[in-house]
Amino acid sequence: MKALVYHGPGRKAWEEVPDPVILKPTDAVVKIDTTTICGTDLHILKGDVPAVTEGRILGHEGVGTITEVGAAVTDLAVGDRVIVSCISACGKCDFCKKGVFSHCRADEGAPGIGWIFGHLIDGTQAEYVRVPFAETSLYRVPDGVADELAVLISDILPTGHEIGVRYGRVSPGDVVAVVGAGPVGLAAIATAGLYGPSRVIAVDLDANRVEQAKHFGATDGVVASDADWKEQVFALTDGLGVDVAIEAVGVPATWDMALAIVRPAGHVANVGVHGKAVGLHLEEKWIENLTITTGLVNTDTSPTLIKLLAQGKLDVAGFISHRYALSDILDAYETFGNAAETKALKVILSA
Repeated sequence: MKALVYHGPGRKAWEEVPDPVILKPTDAVVKIDTTTICGTDLHILKGDVPAVTEGRILGHEGVGTITEVGAAVTDLAVGDRVIVSCISACGKCDFCKKGVFSHCRADEGAPGIGWIFGHLIDGTQAEYVRVPFAETSLYRVPDGVADELAVLISDILPTGHEIGVRYGRVSPGDVVAVVGAGPVGLAAIATAGLYGPSRVIAVDLDANRVEQAKHFGATDGVVASDADWKEQVFALTDGLGVDVAIEAVGVPATWDMALAIVRPAGHVANVGVHGKAVGLHLEEKWIENLTITTGLVNTDTSPTLIKLLAQGKLDVAGFISHRYALSDILDAYETFGNAAETKALKVILSA
């Protein structure tokens, strides 16, 4: 088969690799029908995730058709159309029993981390993928839900929802700011609306993304390159700052921005994948009664989000800005990696 292979920082290739096979009775093999590119993939290519070694097939999102199942897999069958979760969960370890699938203790890749696709084992930007713990890491696609919408459940919708909105404890009447209106930021904006905030403010350097955010639930937008961007945010919050600041980029500047606009007793929910150290001035912030959360998505809300998607309660089709054939993945990376020029949001790759 062909797959996108990582060859070290800044180097990748669409090349021939061996087909995946069943290694354990709980495995399944899935033919990838639809996949996509994540901002985390760009972080990997920058060298920000050193655990990803040369020769790794990238990608952790996908929708496909099961072609083979291990002997222990009884709830899924060949021919089932499934969503590949970005988090693999054994369902049996102490963390999985608590719903903390992101820190599954099973021995795939490395014990203690649930994100293994395109990280510690071969991923989904390929024609086929082996899925460990198939019964607890795959979700059937409901009838009537298109593959390109279902693939949003693999990662960005649960990530924005769980690590941004739920960890940020968004509540009715809150003022929420999402710093970074890329795909994950937009997912936080779209799912924040489920909790009744009074305002959702999109903050981004890209005026196009700020405008796009208004189609997904942002009530207001602030362009971060404006000299008075912070004053604009405070003007929307009666001068107090936001109740919840969601950082959805993963660079020091956006982390600082989130801390700068949150009000006392507010929440800062970090969603971004950081490759560099950030500052936290506790000599200033200790007195502000802030709650700061970080996290890797658990995908424990994926079944709920799938239902909402099937019922038309999540209008996220507009997330998709570009479509490519899977074999054109290098062109797709070029588009996604230059989003400011291409206006890319989510790039869909279809077999």
